[in-house]
Amino acid sequence: MAAAKPKSAKTAGTTKTAKSGSGGGRSAPARRGPAHRPRSKAVGSVLGRHADDIWGLGAVVAGLLVAGSVWVSAMGPVGVAIDKSLAWSLGLVRWLAPAGFVWIGVMLVRGGGRSARPARSGAAEEAGEPSEAEKTGEVEDGSERWARALMGGGLMLLAFTGLAHVLRGRPGLDAGIEDLGAAGGAVGMAVGGPLHAYIAVFGSVLVLAFLGAVGLMVLTASSARTGARAAVAVVKPVGKLFRLGVGHLFRDVGGARRQAPADPALDPRAAPATPPGAAVRPGPAAEQQPDPRPGPAPARQPAPAKPPAAPKPPPKPAAAKPPASAAVVPAGSGWKLPSPDLLTSTESRQIDQAEVGERGLLLRDTLAKFGVPTTLLEPVVGPTVTRFVLELGEGVKVSKLESLRKDIALAMASPDVRILAPIPGQRAVGVEVPNVDREVVKLGDILRSPEARAARHPLEVAVGRDINGRAVLMNLAQMPHILIAGATGAGKSSCLNSVITSILMRSTPDQVRMILVDPKRVEMGQYDRAPHLLTAPVTDPRQAANALAWAVREMDRRYDLLSKVGFRDMAGYNAAVARGEVKAKPGETDPDGEPLKYRSLPFVLVVVDELSDLMMVAARDVEESIARIAQMARAVGIHLIIATQRPSVDVITGVIKANVPARLAFAVSSLTDSRVILDQAGAERLVGRGDMLLLGPTSSAPHRIQGSWVDEAEVKAVVKHWTDLAPEFREDRAVSSASAPGAAGQTGRGEPGRAGSGSEGGPAAGPSASASVRPAPDARPAPANAGGGPDASDITATPPPADSGDDGDDLLDEAMELVVETQLGSTSMLQRRLRVGFARAGRIMDLLEQRGVVGPSLGSKAREVLIAPEELADRRDR
Repeated sequence: MAAAKPKSAKTAGTTKTAKSGSGGGRSAPARRGPAHRPRSKAVGSVLGRHADDIWGLGAVVAGLLVAGSVWVSAMGPVGVAIDKSLAWSLGLVRWLAPAGFVWIGVMLVRGGGRSARPARSGAAEEAGEPSEAEKTGEVEDGSERWARALMGGGLMLLAFTGLAHVLRGRPGLDAGIEDLGAAGGAVGMAVGGPLHAYIAVFGSVLVLAFLGAVGLMVLTASSARTGARAAVAVVKPVGKLFRLGVGHLFRDVGGARRQAPADPALDPRAAPATPPGAAVRPGPAAEQQPDPRPGPAPARQPAPAKPPAAPKPPPKPAAAKPPASAAVVPAGSGWKLPSPDLLTSTESRQIDQAEVGERGLLLRDTLAKFGVPTTLLEPVVGPTVTRFVLELGEGVKVSKLESLRKDIALAMASPDVRILAPIPGQRAVGVEVPNVDREVVKLGDILRSPEARAARHPLEVAVGRDINGRAVLMNLAQMPHILIAGATGAGKSSCLNSVITSILMRSTPDQVRMILVDPKRVEMGQYDRAPHLLTAPVTDPRQAANALAWAVREMDRRYDLLSKVGFRDMAGYNAAVARGEVKAKPGETDPDGEPLKYRSLPFVLVVVDELSDLMMVAARDVEESIARIAQMARAVGIHLIIATQRPSVDVITGVIKANVPARLAFAVSSLTDSRVILDQAGAERLVGRGDMLLLGPTSSAPHRIQGSWVDEAEVKAVVKHWTDLAPEFREDRAVSSASAPGAAGQTGRGEPGRAGSGSEGGPAAGPSASASVRPAPDARPAPANAGGGPDASDITATPPPADSGDDGDDLLDEAMELVVETQLGSTSMLQRRLRVGFARAGRIMDLLEQRGVVGPSLGSKAREVLIAPEELADRRDR
């Protein structure tokens, strides 16, 4: 192949030398002559590779020499000559010349170290061909760096000298060196003189400032956006210090003249006058204030010239501003929300912008190596991941970028990356890379955020913080139900704890009641005895199926109530009750014979921590109850939160998915699981530990969020606040166990409005939590208006159907014999043997339960038979 090329004299000489060297018959002098050229070329190549370093160090030395001449006059006669020549040519700018030389030198040295020209092969070196990196334009060669330094430095030099000439008297060439040295020198006169002659001082300053800014951008290889951010970063702390200083000044001046109110805790403008470290018992308004962090001092009212003879009465609590981060507490309620101080906050930390910028450049260079030119935009740093925003070059397909996902993860030293193409609302794609140092988002941070202060609905709960750093709260009443799924340890239980604790922090038992289903037996026990619960946390999957069936009966009862009073949803009914527009007819009484009273209905939230356990025990009953609640219960204020760690089609069935539109996906192990949860990919790319995707009911694009974390000690402190207010816990067993038809109208613990009424010094009981609440069959009715609250046994909806007795069916005795003889309490068996329909067989089974023949319902399984054939014979004999 070498013979095919035309031989030049140099090539021929080199070939001849190689041949003579191989033969061994030539003398040493014959080899030295031809070998002289390659050695010279090698020396030049070595020096050429270090050209940037050599010139950079030379610029630094030149800067030091100029500094010794201009700043300290330590260079002797040569230094004096240098100083005079620079004074005549550059004027005042000569004092900046040493720094300019050093800056250019440092840039050359750093640029040479980062982007030195790669070594080329021998053939390419001989032919003078560029390397592959130089062909693609990935390497910034020395000529480009020199051009950047010369252009940027020259523009800045012209701008500074011109400004010095325009602003320092504009001397001419006939002036002495001292006058020129005190202005812009000869260069400044050449630049600033014509500008001043045509556009005066103001126009000259604008033009020269523009030249200086362009020179700075060229010299530093930055953009105007970067410069603006740097300026804001410098000015912002100064402005903050100035505002704080002014605020403290006026606080000190106004504090001495302002008269303190009678009760400082009730004055929203009052500043704490207690010295640091002293304990202060907050008043009602202070206990409901969610954000204890100090802010700018409010404006002070001018003090009167003469103090009044009598102190002013304290402001009324009713006129006080509502709490900032909690739902509005109903008027007349005896409940008091927990203090926000029970929840801790995380310390703020600074983001290393330099590290983020380096990772962005690494991502851009990696994509350029694979032929995907991109433009790097402003990255978005979140608590868990950083989203690098990229604009693709012309003609680049998004699919090509997505195919490089593994290569990007390898280059970024990350286990995996998630590509968002495109970013909603932008003509750009996002590459989300996990952060090396993740930030813990605490529930206290979310509940103290502006988003939480603007929330007013009782069911607005904290979720976490999104990638933009904003707090995310979701309104469960708008979802209206949500499905949570993810692998073990991904953060589902932490999310449920945040949701439940948010409700305990922001809502009273008069507003929200809950049913907690915990087949794991360890997660929900910390909420036991809280007055928000309708029953103790349900741990038996069979009882959980009954709790869902109770929710269905409660939904039907509420619809009967709304139909009776003529309202289409619970919100309209509650508003009318609050205005006093819903009143009972004359003579209308409840089942206890008391006058009928209509009271507001609370929201009911059913939380299921593990759906798969329920589906294994009673799949048909659980699926049917969930489907009915999800289809119809929104209007009457009953909402579901369903969580599972096994996102498979036999657990999350098609019926459940069709009726629960909102999804919350944590990290899963496969693409199949992600499609079961979200109907799309994405959850398999999450990094765990609270990293989630929220898919709302009206959106097809999931929202990435870092879930909030609440410590167990914080949860116990919040629950203790409520148990101290309501130490008496009365459970309605109809919620967690199968109830007779006569108990279909029951709800709550029998007396939700009376919680805490039996404790001395406890809060006055608020309004009843349900419009048709009556005591459980085994509960002892409370006296009227116990504890200062309304009668807990008030009923305002349709009364339950009357009990038909044990002899309500002529086939009851025959059915009893069949059940006892076969020891099988099955409704389907009665259908077959007695040849009756399902409704009649079910009624017979309920009558047998009332007689004590069979036990409660076990879902889809047969009931337990409680008596033996011998006992049945004894009954007949008696």
